[in-house]
Amino acid sequence: MCGICGRIGKKSICRKCEISLTKKAAFMVEDYRNTTGYFETHIYLFQYGGEIRNAILNYKFNEKPYIYRTFVNFLKNSEKMYVQIKKYDIIIPVPISKKRLKQRGYNQSAIISKNIAKNFNLEHNDRILTKIRDNKMQSSLDKEDREKNVRDVYSVTKTEKIKGKKILLIDDIFTTGNTVNECSRVLKNAGATEVGIFTIAKD
Repeated sequence: MCGICGRIGKKSICRKCEISLTKKAAFMVEDYRNTTGYFETHIYLFQYGGEIRNAILNYKFNEKPYIYRTFVNFLKNSEKMYVQIKKYDIIIPVPISKKRLKQRGYNQSAIISKNIAKNFNLEHNDRILTKIRDNKMQSSLDKEDREKNVRDVYSVTKTEKIKGKKILLIDDIFTTGNTVNECSRVLKNAGATEVGIFTIAKD
């Protein structure tokens, strides 16, 4: 089934949607080393909007986890993305709370991170970084409150696994960057030498 338009078929994206998304694909690598953030690089596939926005919302909230195949297939066909991702030692998803995991049934970032690791032959670990406190959804808050909302929400359980390692942190959407920045801060404090961010889209 096509993850974009829902057309029944053997592939994760139909030919019509594949042509449309190929034209819109950004395949961007942005450098954050000279900013006040804790991560060095942001890699993303698309600008957030249109059918990409609809696909991500369906994937995240409407019980359609199979849509991950559409995004991962786009990613693995890009040589530029391959070169960037292979620089990292471990792939880690942004965790969600136990409460939200129970409600949703899956962590959308973990599904993508696991399959990126599999396709790029990299180590994957979704137990290193955990969410220790259930907070409000970032999308429900204004810019100023988002930073406070994620402070001290995440923790590293196994510092020995990431000490001296380059980490690629996976999330679905990059809006203000507060969530991934807080996760990066925690990972850096636990000994990671470098943190890169990968998202499907940037708002």
